[in-house]
Amino acid sequence: MRVLQFWARSAVMLLALSGAAHADVTVSQSNDPSAAVSASASVDSRLSRLLGVERTAYTTISPDRLEKIITPPTAVVRKQNGYPDPKTIEYNSEFLSDLPVATGGAQWSCLAEAVYFESRGEPVKGQFGVAEVILNRVDSGRFPDTVCGVVNQGAHLRGGCQFSFACDGAPETIHNTIAFRRAGKIARLLLDGAPREVTDGATYFHTRWVHPSWSHRFTHTATVGAHMFYRLPSRVAAK
Repeated sequence: MRVLQFWARSAVMLLALSGAAHADVTVSQSNDPSAAVSASASVDSRLSRLLGVERTAYTTISPDRLEKIITPPTAVVRKQNGYPDPKTIEYNSEFLSDLPVATGGAQWSCLAEAVYFESRGEPVKGQFGVAEVILNRVDSGRFPDTVCGVVNQGAHLRGGCQFSFACDGAPETIHNTIAFRRAGKIARLLLDGAPREVTDGATYFHTRWVHPSWSHRFTHTATVGAHMFYRLPSRVAAK
């Protein structure tokens, strides 16, 4: 990159010098026309050699690298809460650690807690997958139309809860603050409209160690970490 910048600056300087040389020669043509031609040819020759070297340097760069060099950087637009517009997501801890601590209202809290209690030990991508299932349910028309409604559906019924942590009898206490902050950031991103790319529209999931009867009737969409994701068959979903 520095070499290219050097040659580019050199080329511009020589172009300027070339113009100046021609101007000086023009003034002195009445004295020695042959000297003017010789000086002009010399400048043109040096400039041609320089541009040839620059052209050779460009040919050693891959097209992808050259595209990155000539493309201006895209400004990151951040909202008032410090989060970028969630156009693309990187499913790793480094991406999440660069984001500020997330906050939100009741729906954010319900989603963050569900991600934490259901999948805090999973890879980051798997935690996104659990959050996607909850939001896919909100949008499906077959489940409650709020995040808290989906997370707590059936929690008051014996064996009727949809998410085990909501009715396992254990207090919902956050012991791992780092994991909860990560879950909160995932919840914030998805509630802000981040693309749901992990589960391909799944509305159900289970761990690898159980084999619920419904899993044989549903369409398997993804497996991430210890979780397997499913959605209703297309015909059933359409009804």
